[in-house]
Amino acid sequence: MSDELNLSNLSPAQPRKARKRIGRGQGSGKGRYSGRGLKGQKSRAGSHKMRAGFEGGQMPLAMRLGKLRGSTSKDAMPVGPFRTETQPVNVRDLERFDAGTDVTPELMLARGLVSSARIDVKVLGDGELTKKLTVTAHRFSAGAREKIEKAGGKVVCLREPIVKTAAKRAKAKAAPSEEAAPSEEPAAESEE
Repeated sequence: MSDELNLSNLSPAQPRKARKRIGRGQGSGKGRYSGRGLKGQKSRAGSHKMRAGFEGGQMPLAMRLGKLRGSTSKDAMPVGPFRTETQPVNVRDLERFDAGTDVTPELMLARGLVSSARIDVKVLGDGELTKKLTVTAHRFSAGAREKIEKAGGKVVCLREPIVKTAAKRAKAKAAPSEEAAPSEEPAAESEE
């Protein structure tokens, strides 16, 4: 009868360890400073909620290092990791549309190729296209334009193509000589 289970002999299946009760007076063994030591930042309330990479006010390592630019850099503009001003859609993704379809950013959004109608769409040349499509987007890469036209399709660009820096420089050099030529002609007329 002594082995009978009752309230007097109940015990947990696993041995239990009492939690550490800090700040319960000097006699408790964890009073006075409650295991935090003397003064300093880590003795204060809320001191263990510092964000990752915080160095106590010292200039953090991430800010001391040089930054890389470009759309694939974590420090790229416009702000944020891998954030660009356009949404990419590859030529291979256009293969899901039927031949002869007029593919617009709205249709791409409906089919799940892009996530927002407010951000520009750029068509890139990765993959192959076998169908004749009229593709309307804000920008096109040279490879994408070539593949769409090669398949018999048509490209409709909603934004002006971005002029490369070298082309801008060449245009800037040519502009002063063009301006100088007309200014010489009126002087010649006045002499006559």
